[in-house]
Amino acid sequence: MVLKKLFLGAAILLPFSANAQSPLPPKAYIIAEIEVVDATSYEGYKSAVAPIVAKYSGRYIVRGGQIKTVEGDAPKGRVVLIEFANLAAAQAFLDSDEYRPVADIRHNAAKSRIMIVEGINL
Repeated sequence: MVLKKLFLGAAILLPFSANAQSPLPPKAYIIAEIEVVDATSYEGYKSAVAPIVAKYSGRYIVRGGQIKTVEGDAPKGRVVLIEFANLAAAQAFLDSDEYRPVADIRHNAAKSRIMIVEGINL
């Protein structure tokens, strides 16, 4: 009976001690503000970029939805938010050989502000 109680106590504490020893890196987010100047070319960018985002395990959180500005200047176009496992994964996507020619499409079809922001572990 004592051994059973010790085993159950260890099983309860194991997840906490494992996380304390090896915390996961925080997720990272690519945030983009995109002002489209050539809608036809930009449609080509949108269809080409989605499979590359998925290949790097990115997940769209926001992709050009309605914006309601409540303070400050409104974005000049669409806003995109993509979640990645960590900063390295987000950077790997942006630096990838697959994305480079697709980014060129965006550079010609839109004015962009792109940033990577590290999240927090909750």
